[in-house]
Amino acid sequence: MAGTTDYEFQGWLGLDKSATEGKMQWGSFEPKKWEETDIDIKVTHCGICGSDLHTLRSGWGPTRYPCCVGHEIVGTAVRVGSQVKKGIKVGDRVGVGAQSAACLKADCEQCSIGQENYCPLKVDTYNSLYRDGSKSYGGYANYHRTMGHFAFKIPDALRSEDAAPMLCGGLTMYSPLKNNGAGPGKKVGIVGVGGLGHMGVQFAKALGCDKVVAISRTSGKKADALHLGADDFIATDEDKNWSKKHSSTLDLIVSTVSSPSMPLSRYFHLLRTHGQLIQVGAPDDKIPAFNVFSLVMKGLKLGGSSIGSPKEIEEMLDLAVKKNIRPWVQVRPMKDANQVIQDMEEGQARYRYVLVNEKHATPAKL
Repeated sequence: MAGTTDYEFQGWLGLDKSATEGKMQWGSFEPKKWEETDIDIKVTHCGICGSDLHTLRSGWGPTRYPCCVGHEIVGTAVRVGSQVKKGIKVGDRVGVGAQSAACLKADCEQCSIGQENYCPLKVDTYNSLYRDGSKSYGGYANYHRTMGHFAFKIPDALRSEDAAPMLCGGLTMYSPLKNNGAGPGKKVGIVGVGGLGHMGVQFAKALGCDKVVAISRTSGKKADALHLGADDFIATDEDKNWSKKHSSTLDLIVSTVSSPSMPLSRYFHLLRTHGQLIQVGAPDDKIPAFNVFSLVMKGLKLGGSSIGSPKEIEEMLDLAVKKNIRPWVQVRPMKDANQVIQDMEEGQARYRYVLVNEKHATPAKL
């Protein structure tokens, strides 16, 4: 064991579904029981993710209140277990994404091939339970405890406020692009130019796709999308014939939209034969119904993707450094978290809010 333990775990706690109305309360919480495979992190930055709002309002199912959300965490390692194998030491700048544990057993079908994010015993960074029954708490806090396997050194070339949103939002886009063939020779569409989509456009370009098309309801974000690297833009509410005009032009679509009213069937029209649509946005409600012949007649595939693996996080951070990929962030004080989540709920973010714990974040870390 290395590091001291003279600190208390405190954070913004959602107590019921009204938490997204600015009613989180600052308070103490009990982290998971310490194990020598763990790391304690003094939180300096935490990105705000759409998942935080869904969870605070029990949108994806009953939340285990009190709940401290936040799974785009960057800070300083203050305690490192003796069995942590990543070369992380006390004082290192590290990050944690949306996953805090998995079984990591050699006979686990997923963990054994580096797909820990699909482990049946996966533990989410917040609102989840560890094997000992203790609850996971996220990064709207002063300290965070996690399994060392899911902590990552942050490259020196990345600012903390830029690295934080990549640990969930960036990974959520990088993983399905990489795993579904995005690269030279492929034409890719990104549905939704928001917190996820604006990073998806950048990663698709960085992976070498021949063409990247940003798809949004209106042209309000067209200039941003083109600046981010999109080659074309489709505004679905402004062009009634968009699906016909762009029919069979894309090999892969990654959809970030989390609305039960999205025009899913018309997205299928954009795909070429054997094209794929990968859904990463997760609405509180069901996705729209569609006629199965939309898939059958062109041999299309509809799939999903959940965050990404630890290996993919490291690949993504490396690519971000090499290709100068940066999320567009607005830094806000951790003390104002209640107001920030309301601003997020109202769609004011352009494109990711990052909470900064001013007490812990020295100028050198910013």
